[in-house]
Amino acid sequence: MAGRITKSEEQLRPDPVYNDLILAKFINCIMYDGKKTRAQRVMYDALKKIDERLAKSDAEDKPENGLAVFHMAVENVKPYVEVRSKRIGGANYQVPIQVNRKRQQSLAFRWLISAARSEKGRPMADKLADELIAAAKGEGKAMSTRDQTHRMAEANKAFAHFAR
Repeated sequence: MAGRITKSEEQLRPDPVYNDLILAKFINCIMYDGKKTRAQRVMYDALKKIDERLAKSDAEDKPENGLAVFHMAVENVKPYVEVRSKRIGGANYQVPIQVNRKRQQSLAFRWLISAARSEKGRPMADKLADELIAAAKGEGKAMSTRDQTHRMAEANKAFAHFAR
């Protein structure tokens, strides 16, 4: 496939605890300065905290474990359309464009992590657990970012004919 720079998809190994590729990719996105063990600890602590909250919860339609909450959160936060700036005839237009699956996942990861990091004063595992639970319910900062992106695309639907 043209444009691919690395073999990151082929080299990506599933995470050691849950044997999940998407979780391994998310851990890599959390990682700072190559400190993968620290990123794994943050993520696994967040999943443990989610499991504890699920055990306390008595809702009948609750997910079975923290990993299911993580997958629900990522699916909920994925955007389907976004706006791209396009210059046509001396004017810049915000053109709504469909988002491919790879970019959907990377945007969802980025929004979840930045929403968790933006909150100050608590351990990252706590903030990440809160954001994942909120996103799984359809709430939180990451979901508002997604909704805002969709609203922008809806508002600029008149310029959709400028898309390739």
